[in-house]
Amino acid sequence: MPHDAHGKPVVVSGAVAGALFVLMLLGFVVESELTQYVQTSLGYRQPFFLFYVVHSAFIAIFPAHLLYLVLIGRHNPRLLLTGLSHAIHHHLVPKGSKTHAHHFPKFRFFRLAALCTLGATVPALLWFGSISLASISDVTAIWNTNAFFAYVFTVKLYNLRFERRKLGAVLLATIGVLLVVYGGASASSKPDETNVSTERVYSAPLLGDVLTLIASVGYGLYQVLYKRHAALPSDPEPLITDAPYERLSIDSDASFDSPSRSTHSLVTPAVDHEVIEAGTPPPFGLHPNLLTSAIGLCTLVLLAPLVPILDWTGYEEFRAPPDAWTTLSIAGIAASGVVFNSGLMVLLNVWGPIVVSVGNLLTIVLVFAADIFFGAGAGAVTLGGMLGSGCIIAAFGVLVFDMLRPSTA
Repeated sequence: MPHDAHGKPVVVSGAVAGALFVLMLLGFVVESELTQYVQTSLGYRQPFFLFYVVHSAFIAIFPAHLLYLVLIGRHNPRLLLTGLSHAIHHHLVPKGSKTHAHHFPKFRFFRLAALCTLGATVPALLWFGSISLASISDVTAIWNTNAFFAYVFTVKLYNLRFERRKLGAVLLATIGVLLVVYGGASASSKPDETNVSTERVYSAPLLGDVLTLIASVGYGLYQVLYKRHAALPSDPEPLITDAPYERLSIDSDASFDSPSRSTHSLVTPAVDHEVIEAGTPPPFGLHPNLLTSAIGLCTLVLLAPLVPILDWTGYEEFRAPPDAWTTLSIAGIAASGVVFNSGLMVLLNVWGPIVVSVGNLLTIVLVFAADIFFGAGAGAVTLGGMLGSGCIIAAFGVLVFDMLRPSTA
């Protein structure tokens, strides 16, 4: 369990984490649906450019969070940045280093941001490329098998044992994915006059599925490596109850008056300035959002030359959005992508890669429901889809129960 600077466990309200999780799921579904809509219905097939716009938009996450803390939470921005700088320094700079504690480790942080950008870029590019080659249901399902790979990588990298409950939940979720994919395929397998245009759109479903599988494996590894190397050791863990967390006083024998302090989070109205200056954990979500914005900056700067290069080689000839509606739809992809990725990065710190990746499988359930209510209607309902959705929900419930169970240690 992570601890703060004074050795006390750092936790966060389950309601806050749960609300963030719901927003993350909705963000992914909206991003997926809009991306397919733009590339198929609107005919704007520019997968790399769409990726570039969405990931560059990550820059806005950290300033928006900081602005919220200053205007709504009444925090002092200088103290917030000082506390964040101290936390990053303690995390990235080895003990005994001659680097002054007040000096922000620019090179180390840039290297970390560049590696995170690489880990997030390759799977995302494959996803953006595959979503115009295969159906949204197949891409969503195969992408979310990263839950299984995240669990395998977690066990291997942390030298853990395979736990029957967790392994069973991950396998149950994977079975649920297969049921949704193949159950849904059977419902749409009969040729139909109205389906001709759709079949022309998905011209290379096998290639799209293979690209998505590679992206899924890579993303599962990225989530585990992020939690292992990028997350602060003081990042919060979920609180079983929804009561606001109160940090206990440092020491009953302290020589100064030390009242209990509230956990720094998105929902707390005040900050203990002395604690921030001492380098205690920054407010909930601020550090992962800084990393996410750094990924956006790296994407904007480092990948910009690829836009003209791809155009020059003919691999992806650049076309500006043809009209205002397409531009607005792309902005919607960027906004939903920001919501999804910021929520993901924060929850990776709180819940870890296994629970988050299995939780992501709930997007399949949401996409399945969206197809029913906004697509094919009752014709989209299949036995496999219903059973698969139930398996995914049950698997996530098992992992959440296991995560929130009081430790017996």
